[in-house]
Amino acid sequence: MTEQNTGSPAPDTHPITKHDALSPFIEIDRAEWSRLAGETPMPLTEEEIAAYRGLGDPLDLVEVSEVFRPLSRLINQYAIANGEMHRRTRRFLKRGRDRPSPFVVGIAGSVAVGKSTVARVLRDMLARWPETPEVQLVTTDGFLYPNAELERRGITHRKGFPESYDRRGLLRFVSQIKSGATEVSAPHYSHLSYDIVPGEFTVVRRPDILIIEGLNVLQPASAERPLAVSDLFDFSIYVDARTADIEQWFTERFLKLRKAAFSNPNSYFRRFANLETDEARALAHEYWKGINEPNLIENIRPTRARASLVLRKEADHRIQKVLLRKL
Repeated sequence: MTEQNTGSPAPDTHPITKHDALSPFIEIDRAEWSRLAGETPMPLTEEEIAAYRGLGDPLDLVEVSEVFRPLSRLINQYAIANGEMHRRTRRFLKRGRDRPSPFVVGIAGSVAVGKSTVARVLRDMLARWPETPEVQLVTTDGFLYPNAELERRGITHRKGFPESYDRRGLLRFVSQIKSGATEVSAPHYSHLSYDIVPGEFTVVRRPDILIIEGLNVLQPASAERPLAVSDLFDFSIYVDARTADIEQWFTERFLKLRKAAFSNPNSYFRRFANLETDEARALAHEYWKGINEPNLIENIRPTRARASLVLRKEADHRIQKVLLRKL
C-alpha cells in the first residue's frame, strides 16, 4: 500500500479556542464540566458500562458520571427546547397538532478515537430521560458503497474517505427522518465480512432522538452538493485527540482484533490472525499512514470547528476538556 502525499499535517491543537473572547466556543475543563451534571441521576450500572467498552477504550463509572451525565443533560435540554420551538412555530402557522420530527445528533471523529463508544453510551443515557424515551443509533458504515462497487470505481484503497460513501443515499435517509417519515431503512454493514449485507436493513421508526455516527458526518455542503447531511443535525459532537495518540489506539486495537474478530473463519481479515506481533504492528502502521491519517488530516479534522461540542481526549482515553459552541 503506497503512502499518500497529504502535505502539512493539520494541527492537533485547538485553533478554534485561540483568543477565547473571539472564539465561537467556550472551553470547559473536566472539573468544571462534571459539576454541570447537577442532580442528574446516574442511570447506568457498572455492569452496563462494562458492556460498552470498545477495544482499548477504558470507559468506567467515573468517566460516565463526570462527562456523560452533564452531556446527556445538555442534549436533553436542547431536545426540549427544540420541541418547544416546534410548538411555537405550529401555533404561529395556525397548524393542527403534529409531532416534532426526531432530534438528530451527529457524532464525528477519526477511526479508533472512540466515537462509537460515545454514541452507544449517549444512546442509552438519553433514553432514560422522560422527554426522550425512544433513541436510536445509526452508523454511516451502512452507506459505504459495497466492496464490488468500490473496486469498480477504483477506490477500494480509499474506503472511509468521503467519496467511498453513497452520500446521496445518506442525505435522502436523514431528509426522510427530518420530514417525519414513519419508517425509514438504512443498509446494514457487517464488520465481519467488511461489506454491505444484501437484503439486511436497520429500520428507524420515528424516534425522539436519532444519533448518526460516522467519520465524515460533519462534511459541509459544496457546489456539487448544496445540502449536506450536517445541515440537518440539531446537535453535533466531534471526538478529538492528538494524532499520535489515535495512531497508538489504532495499533492497539488492531493487535487485539488479531486475536479476537480476525480469528473468526468468516472474517474478511482472517489472513491477519496468525501474524507475529511485529508484523501486525508494521501492517497497522501501513494502514494508518496510507489510509486513516490522510483521511483524518484531509477530511475529518477540518470539520471539527463545525461541531456544536468537541470532546477532547488525552493519551489515557479520558476526556479532559469540552468545547461548547456559544449561542
